[in-house]
Amino acid sequence: MGMVGTVGLVLHPQRDSKKAIDTILRWAADKGATVLGLPEEVGRIHCSAVPVDADALVERSDLLVGLGGDGTMLRTMRLLAGRPTPILGVNLGKLGFLAEIDVDELADTLSAIDDHRYTIEPRMAIKSRLGGKDVTAFNDIALVRIPGEGLAAISVTAAGSDFVRYAADAVIVATTTGSTAYSFSAGGPIVSPRVEAVLVVPAAAHSSFNRALVLPADEEVTLEVLPTSGRLAVEVDGAVMAHLCPGDIVTVTAWPGAAKVVRLGTTFYERARRKLRVDGSAEAL
Repeated sequence: MGMVGTVGLVLHPQRDSKKAIDTILRWAADKGATVLGLPEEVGRIHCSAVPVDADALVERSDLLVGLGGDGTMLRTMRLLAGRPTPILGVNLGKLGFLAEIDVDELADTLSAIDDHRYTIEPRMAIKSRLGGKDVTAFNDIALVRIPGEGLAAISVTAAGSDFVRYAADAVIVATTTGSTAYSFSAGGPIVSPRVEAVLVVPAAAHSSFNRALVLPADEEVTLEVLPTSGRLAVEVDGAVMAHLCPGDIVTVTAWPGAAKVVRLGTTFYERARRKLRVDGSAEAL
């Protein structure tokens, strides 16, 4: 008996997902499986997936499929955070670093998953509390300067030890998944998602020390907004979730294995070379 009796869909809000959804619906009809989706998403594309709320989608799905790009995959991972349900990413264009397959591979991939011919890549998240609300990020939590309001002046404390102070455009606390996102753009290292670590990376640092930190997952990271800082925006996986003022403190903790991403033979290094065009120096050729 196959493992996939119910497929849950999470859709990109704008990209054309009709071909992918039609493929999933045909595959499910052949297998006698059910396809679920969020009402506001499946309603706007007039497909035959069963509309359910987010709680039911998470509870009932044997497999959750994110159709879109990395933003859609991050949202899918946050929906399922802490659950063992596997997540398949389908790229509908652009970079799609987290996605495993393209649309043309979808039917064969669903059959492979149904036959248990796949592996799981655990993904660590990071958690914090902002404005009385718990937040989870699979890429990063970033304290970002607001144009016209001064630099981000941040004190970083690791495992209770005051370590470094940055003055920068932003200070990014990233997972290893996020090492290929904002952290990478800011000059941080590429780190395999198999490594359970937290990265602290300054963006455009205005100081003699501008290096990234790599910290073990079992150590809390505390960020204090210093008196010399401007007001800051807090971005959680790219979405502004709060604002901070001098004196405010944010503590970030790791959540190992918070999501389970489907892989079918590709390696992180193959994806990194292809998606990020990691070729190295011409002098080494």
